Amino acid sequence: MIVVTTPTGQIGSALVPALLDRGQRVRVIVRDPSRLDQEVREKVEVVVGSHGDPAVLDEAFAGAEGLFWLIPPDRSAPSALEHYLAFARAAADAIRRQRVGHIVGVTSAGHGWSEPAGVLSAAFAMDEVLAATGAAYRALSLPFYLENLLGQLDPIVRQGAFSLASPADQPFPAIAVADIAQAAADLLTDLDWEGQQNVPLFGPDRLTPDQMADVMSRELGKPIAFAPMTIEALAAGIRSRGASERAVSDTTEMFAAQASGIYDADWAVAETGATDFATWCRTVLKPRMEATSVRS
Repeated sequence: MIVVTTPTGQIGSALVPALLDRGQRVRVIVRDPSRLDQEVREKVEVVVGSHGDPAVLDEAFAGAEGLFWLIPPDRSAPSALEHYLAFARAAADAIRRQRVGHIVGVTSAGHGWSEPAGVLSAAFAMDEVLAATGAAYRALSLPFYLENLLGQLDPIVRQGAFSLASPADQPFPAIAVADIAQAAADLLTDLDWEGQQNVPLFGPDRLTPDQMADVMSRELGKPIAFAPMTIEALAAGIRSRGASERAVSDTTEMFAAQASGIYDADWAVAETGATDFATWCRTVLKPRMEATSVRS
């Protein structure tokens, strides 16, 4: 039995069908089962609730051989570190009680970074808690998700531009969600591995944001420009949405660490996903852009 947390999220919604296609028995933890695809719902065991709840975790982990672990974001949490550690400690206790043998966790690339890195530092702290259970642990260590760009569909469609808090001429590491789900499915299908290990996974490109804009322009059939964003502008935007100062720091420290090279060491040795940026633009971004244009 494989347990999957966040099965309706970007990664989980791709991972669960992949595991089912491989003949795996799957149990999911979900707050609202109606958000599961109907076909998926008929093929999985469902445990209703939060995977921060010890009782829910005990029910879900009973008899489980493998676990896919991802902590959902919570912008209302006092801090990213407190949020990650609360979930991780509840999971670690349940992993020990139920003797779950193998865990695949979603975390950040950049382990060993010595400076504050906000949300990324919180993910590293989570890894330490899960690894300390003694279960075999594979930390899928990831850079920026390409799917995060879907949050900028409106400016891409209306203004022909996207923004990142990153230098225009510095290679920007990223990964497609489909490749994350594929890697997790591979690990959870074959549980022969042991010990604890970070597994950096990056996309095949080494594009700067300016080069990403060129690829977008070609694949979308319209001019797209990159508009660099300063850390100060990023912070102001987060504050304008009512975020706490701790939440502002968690996000700005993350982007500052990215710009300073937190991913560089892992990028040099990372496994490579199959989805290049042009393919992602063609198969993910363009269909979403066209659907947005139709609705508007």
